Amino acid sequence: MFSLGRIMRKPEQNPEPHPARQLLILAIHSHFIGGDMRNFIKPLSLVLLLSTCTAFGAGGGSMPSGGMGSASRMDPPPTPEEQARQSYNAGVKAVEKADGLGADALRQTDAKKQQKALDKAKSGYAGALKKFSKATELNPRMHEAWNYVGYTNRKLGNYEAALAAYDRALSIEPRYAQAIEYRGHAYLGLNRLDDAKQAYLTLFSGNRQLAAQLLAAMQTWVGEHRGNPGSVDGASLEAFASWVTERSAIAGQTASLTREGASAAW
Repeated sequence: MFSLGRIMRKPEQNPEPHPARQLLILAIHSHFIGGDMRNFIKPLSLVLLLSTCTAFGAGGGSMPSGGMGSASRMDPPPTPEEQARQSYNAGVKAVEKADGLGADALRQTDAKKQQKALDKAKSGYAGALKKFSKATELNPRMHEAWNYVGYTNRKLGNYEAALAAYDRALSIEPRYAQAIEYRGHAYLGLNRLDDAKQAYLTLFSGNRQLAAQLLAAMQTWVGEHRGNPGSVDGASLEAFASWVTERSAIAGQTASLTREGASAAW
């Protein structure tokens, strides 16, 4: 698994998938968006026209001085929830850029160029983390932002902080599959294999697509640790490897039993 800083040992050949890049719809002055804006302008124009006619009919000779500018000055300031969505969307864009830099690092064969790309990616994740953290401060119930707080922390090697963020997201939305999957990745990073297996089983029963992504990460983890087991003892490693092989076979056998195959999801 590709990670940054002192956590990074070697590039990952198959980069893990990232959270869905769906921007949250901004509700700030939503009556100005798309067709709603036209619906707002029409009655406003009518009001201004009637006001003008009334003024002239009463003997007044001047046009209203404010025009549309007066209406815009009446717009209420954005709510904390709207500001949170703005910060979240800015964070998503920053993560997209950082992920691109991370992918570029995997393609580099020159060590210096690879490290330069990794450093830029690390900086990008740090900046995105600030934006997502701000979003959670403005709206503590935004589970999507908490999920990204976990994602960016994990990319920076802060696994415990990532787990805390995923837990927070799931306390708000227990069935948020993306957080379940990415918590599984964090468990792998901490060698908490039983917890990682439980995350997979939870996904397997409700979201086969994300379960398959976590299973692929498990296969990568096994391959890496067979070459460099680190603090994982041999018996635990092989037991986990056997479990991953077994679950891969089961997933292949049962994919056709669901209505949508491997894509079946909550």
